[in-house]
Amino acid sequence: MEASQKVSLITFLVGSGVDRVNQKTSARVDLKFFFTVALNSLTLAALYFIVAAGFTLVFGLMRVLNLAHGAIYLLGAYVGFEVMQATEEWLVAAAGGAIAAALFGIFIHVAILSWMPGQELRQTLATVAVSLIAADLMIAVWGGLSYQIEVPDLLFGSVPIPRIGKYPIFRLTLIGLAVAIGLLLWLLLNRTRLGMMIRAGVDDREMLAAMGKNVPLVFVAVAGLGGLLAGLGGVVGGSALAIAPGEDARVLLSSLVVVIVGGMGSVVGAAMGAILVGFAEQFGLAYTPTYGVVYTFLIMVMVLSLRPRGLFGAGA
Repeated sequence: MEASQKVSLITFLVGSGVDRVNQKTSARVDLKFFFTVALNSLTLAALYFIVAAGFTLVFGLMRVLNLAHGAIYLLGAYVGFEVMQATEEWLVAAAGGAIAAALFGIFIHVAILSWMPGQELRQTLATVAVSLIAADLMIAVWGGLSYQIEVPDLLFGSVPIPRIGKYPIFRLTLIGLAVAIGLLLWLLLNRTRLGMMIRAGVDDREMLAAMGKNVPLVFVAVAGLGGLLAGLGGVVGGSALAIAPGEDARVLLSSLVVVIVGGMGSVVGAAMGAILVGFAEQFGLAYTPTYGVVYTFLIMVMVLSLRPRGLFGAGA
């Protein structure tokens, strides 16, 4: 064999070996990226569930599309940020943001929605107006800057996870928080007197009123619970992501899709809808950024085509 042929053969063999190594490395990188996106999808789904769980109860019980839900979320985030700046205690900030949002939700219901019973179009338009006014007022107070709530020291940093590497502790905690909230809501709806009235109101509120129950008071309680969860979600979202004008519209749209996919009035449906929407958004943005938003609405169209009431929705 000539010298030039030997050099060519060696070059070919070395090159083939390098290609195989590069392919294996690329496969490991792709697999790591896939698992990272999957975990990001779960954390985003956890946030969507916290916000949408209250929304689905309000939507399911009161039969009103409260389009001020995103403004309630953002108000809770801003109040939580201010409380965090004053106290430097994340739990106090979470409580402050949740309580402020609950009071805002109750105010919207008592001052506006309760005066328009059964008038869905007027209620929807009124909550749109409230959302726009609240958004402008929050810009006037906090400006157009972006803020972030500091994560508590206990949850700061990252932990190693197999096949992924280091991952933020707070994002993992967010998944546990969503599971805990889901369990608490299930216990509330299935093991308490208030939960029985809420479920009865979802199925037949006229019959609930005929049995002598104070339906308006139940509505107030559900509005407060929905606002509480939205405000808590605002503080959590402001810690994991950011607080900025426009987040209210984004969260409202995602919550609406979650409720439509999961079915109104169903906490389990909210959880499944949040998981589907979270995975669709994250994987869409990761692998096909141009069409990432489309997948969420494709899921909604497919679910409504097969189950018009959503995956776990009861009758309207």
